[in-house]
Amino acid sequence: MFPIGDDNSEIHITPWVNYAFLAVNIIVFVFLQGFGGNEQFTLAFSLIPKEITTGVDLAGPQILEAAGQTLRLVHVDTPLPVYFNFLSSMFMHANFEHIIGNMLFLWIFGDNIENLIGHFRFLAFYLLCGFAAAFAQVALSPDSIIPMLGASGAISGVLGGYVLLFPQKRVRAFIFRIYTTVPAYVALGFWIGYQLLLGFLTPAGTGGVAYAAHIGGFVAGVVLIKVFAIGKH
Repeated sequence: MFPIGDDNSEIHITPWVNYAFLAVNIIVFVFLQGFGGNEQFTLAFSLIPKEITTGVDLAGPQILEAAGQTLRLVHVDTPLPVYFNFLSSMFMHANFEHIIGNMLFLWIFGDNIENLIGHFRFLAFYLLCGFAAAFAQVALSPDSIIPMLGASGAISGVLGGYVLLFPQKRVRAFIFRIYTTVPAYVALGFWIGYQLLLGFLTPAGTGGVAYAAHIGGFVAGVVLIKVFAIGKH
């Protein structure tokens, strides 16, 4: 499912917080990560589950055994406590495809939620969903030494909140390369179903897409939006 837009006719505020999240992600990717080329920064501020569960900053060569293969990873010292990386990892991306996809989803779906619940509630909602997503990934693979980064966990929470608040809102999207307009519950139901399927088929600790973070963020969004939307819906 590749969304390209939704109905914004009810928006009456400027979604400054959503714009700020978009800007911070882009600034970090361009100026601090060097368009993904600054591996020292990226590795230093990515979230590594084993660092969280042990409280120990892993640095230097690390051996990873996954899918019958032995790989060598080199970790970098984290200048701040490893728990800070819960936050920093939410604003970093691996490559252009990664950040473009995430920012597109945030651009389309974030403004509607901010319009409904307000700036400060949206700020807290987004960050809490990101933290919940990271915890889900750490819980699934507590001994993993594979760096985790990206805004997709928090954005998954935005999607969970969106589908609960606006299930009938029309979303323009390509589904199986077919352009169509469908209710949000269809578009985002298709998306979370795809995450569940691939998460089930992908062995834990093998790297690639952090499906547990996507699922955990989505569930957090569904649960938390009920609290943040009190008196707003």
